[in-house]
Amino acid sequence: MIKIKHLKKIFGTKEILKDVNLEIKEGKCTAIFGLSGGGKSTIIKHIVGLLKPTSGEIWYDGLDISKLDEKSLRNVRKEIGFLFQSGALFDSMNVFENVAFPLREHTKLGEEAIRKEVMEKLTLVGLDALRVAKLSPDELSGGMRKRVGLARTIILNPKVLLYDEPTSGLDPITSDVISQMIIGLQKEIKTTSILISHDIKETFKTADYFAMLYDGVIVEYGDAEHFLNSKVEIVQKFLSGESDGVF
Repeated sequence: MIKIKHLKKIFGTKEILKDVNLEIKEGKCTAIFGLSGGGKSTIIKHIVGLLKPTSGEIWYDGLDISKLDEKSLRNVRKEIGFLFQSGALFDSMNVFENVAFPLREHTKLGEEAIRKEVMEKLTLVGLDALRVAKLSPDELSGGMRKRVGLARTIILNPKVLLYDEPTSGLDPITSDVISQMIIGLQKEIKTTSILISHDIKETFKTADYFAMLYDGVIVEYGDAEHFLNSKVEIVQKFLSGESDGVF
């Protein structure tokens, strides 16, 4: 469904991505591991057209995203949900208005239909919709913010979900809840997912395939068994926790 071919990205004089090649399988969850600041988030920002490659191609459903004009890109973005690390909620809106925002921007649904969709999605991510809908973002815990952000991300029923460090900053119990929620959504709405993470334990619970980004290229890719038995030195260090906290 998504193919990244020879993706290169240079910021100023710094080459972040040198030659990234990766194929994302439809209906599966693919995790991307790598060094902090090594370009993991840069990859998924290219998939939604937030960044343009220095060179290379990003193919989605038969279209090279890097070549699309703004109108075509907006149509593609409707099919791709992006969950940012912080949840990226609008502080000036309550939970209901935050989740309803994409529907008001991109559809012609009436208010009753919007309310139905919002409450269904809040329930789907494990929240008490009636209680939470009226709260403001600053009244939410970290885990609740992530869930509300996810409800807004899936409100347009995207074909693809991009998760940028979904368990970052959360305690182990909440991290496990978020991981289980991602697994549940994968089964419920059958999306293709890409997960950026440094949390080995939680990621191996959720993903089907794993890729390691190192020094601007993908140095390993495969299912859990293949990845866990990798002979690539940086993968072995990552899995054994010998990375001195740089992941």
